[in-house]
Formats: sequence, C-alpha cells, structure tokens
Amino acid sequence: EGLLVESGGGLVQAGGSLRLSCAASGSTFDDFDEYVVGWFRQAPGKEREGVACISDRYSRLYYSDSAKGRFTISTDTAKKMVYLQMNSLVPEDTAVYYCAADRTLCGLEGMDHWGKGTLAIVSS
Repeated sequence: EGLLVESGGGLVQAGGSLRLSCAASGSTFDDFDEYVVGWFRQAPGKEREGVACISDRYSRLYYSDSAKGRFTISTDTAKKMVYLQMNSLVPEDTAVYYCAADRTLCGLEGMDHWGKGTLAIVSS
C-alpha cells in the first residue's frame, strides 16, 4: 500500500508564497528515491495540468511554462517528502494541487499513485 498526503494549501494574497508538502507512506514507497514525483493542479472549471516533476533516478526535472522561475520542486527522500515552493503567486494559480508518484513516468495519464489534493487560493 502507498499513500500520498498533501498539505500546505491555504489563502494567500497575490505576490505571496506558499510551500506545499506531500508525505509518502506505506511499504510501496520503501524505495521512494526510485520514484518519479510530480505536482499537478486543477483550477475551477479547468482540466488538470502538470506543474512540475522531479526524479533523482532519471536526472529529470520539469516545470510547466507557468511554473518556471516562480515554483521550485524538491524532495527529501529520507523523509519521503516532496515539496513545491510557490513564489510570486497570482490569482491564476488558484487551484487544487495534487502530488503524484510513479516508478517511471510523470504525466497526467498513467501515474500509479495520487494524493487527494490541497487547495491554494490566491486573492487579488
């Protein structure tokens, strides 16, 4: 069994910052450092989209165009944690943010493990 639990969402003013966290637990993630992990988001009335992905195993790092220069994804594999530092937030960043993990890929389709999300609201 593997579980991903996000936290850190909340209400912030435009220009502010939030740090989202994702905790992985369960025997599935005993080798968490082997996983590709990512953050995705779904804004009200919009489809889910990718934000950032990271894999130490595959030396892979990806940011969406909207995240580049403002967001930073990081991991602490010893603690089985994934973080998303979000700076210079704008109202368009308002969304439910999801953490996901898979052994080989990072994308909207096919990732094996998903969290239930944490809501971030950016006020203007």
